[in-house]
Amino acid sequence: MKNLSQEEWRRKLAADDNAFILDVRTQNEVDEGIIPDSHNIDIYEGQGFIDKVNELDKTKNYYVYCRSGNRSGQAAQLMDQLGFETTYNLMGGFMEWDGDVAYPED
Repeated sequence: MKNLSQEEWRRKLAADDNAFILDVRTQNEVDEGIIPDSHNIDIYEGQGFIDKVNELDKTKNYYVYCRSGNRSGQAAQLMDQLGFETTYNLMGGFMEWDGDVAYPED
């Protein structure tokens, strides 16, 4: 796992054709907005989170974020332990995100 600043995240993501953006926040947090093209798996699901993450392609580059950067750091470390090749944690999380924001459809 590597921690990325907001600027590093945007730069790497823009040049990455093997990227998967993973939002590990709760549904209530997701309802407040997401980074476009992200996929949500709530880390608070515990074993459910592990089961869902294990179904993902471990060869993709995972850009993981949460509200502040703490849960996503834990998720990225866990993913590393599960055999994922490349994980990045967004430092500062969605709270500090100043890029585009999308809103989930109802």
